[in-house]
Amino acid sequence: MAKKRIGLPPLDWLRVFEAAGRLGGFSAAAKEFGLTQAAVSQRIGNLEAWLGRSLFVREARGVSLTVEGESYLPLVQDSLRALERNTEDLFGKSPRELRVAGLSSNIHALVLPALTRFHEMQPGVRVMTDSVARRSSLDEERTWLQIRYGRGIWAGRDAALIAPEILAPMAPPGVDWGAPLIDLRGERPGWREWSQKNGQQDLLQSKISFDSMEHAISAARRGMGVVLGSVPLALADLQEGRLRRLDLPELHTKDGYWLTWPEDRAKSRKQRALIEDFLNALRG
Repeated sequence: MAKKRIGLPPLDWLRVFEAAGRLGGFSAAAKEFGLTQAAVSQRIGNLEAWLGRSLFVREARGVSLTVEGESYLPLVQDSLRALERNTEDLFGKSPRELRVAGLSSNIHALVLPALTRFHEMQPGVRVMTDSVARRSSLDEERTWLQIRYGRGIWAGRDAALIAPEILAPMAPPGVDWGAPLIDLRGERPGWREWSQKNGQQDLLQSKISFDSMEHAISAARRGMGVVLGSVPLALADLQEGRLRRLDLPELHTKDGYWLTWPEDRAKSRKQRALIEDFLNALRG
């Protein structure tokens, strides 16, 4: 294919090429832009003629990037992102809404106490929350800013630590060590790990068992026993006297609560500043 032009190709052609390369086909790119497949094919053909290089291999079963196309795609993607980010920084309005998703227990324990602090920093921003029933549901959640529990490593996502997970024996006033233990099932360490680490033997067998830290803490609040509770999730109860930490060792874990977002989001300076203020409010 003979080279026809030099310099920067039309932006419209580059955006269509980026979508076709990212999505793996002309049909998907057409759907994203609301164009016909023929219109996408024409724009990419124009770009190839401009560059004098074939960017896609056309086959009966679909299209695939050529070597030149694979080399050109990340360059185009980085350039489009930089243009979008710099345009937003120069001319865009400050964000007026912050939407965050997470487990109901995390929204209740981490987000609600932080709202006053956040609105002192960002008084014009409306906060919206989306609760999910299961941690696995976050992968399908459309709200891209999320609170997650784990070790801070999720494919394709950036993460900033809100608080490390610390487990401590706690109970309401009037309930002391020796009361029934409240058991919690799941990925967190439990009473068995706590007793092994601290040399505590002959713990009372638990009569109730939950699969939710929120429910286990609620049971302790009602005087049903002693819970090995999450300090970050029980912080409001501890500060307001509904629960108290017993004079017993705490258990540090490798997990924590994280504010996370996709790597390709939050690129503008204003959006990053908004997230940074929200993170500082969450950390208290």
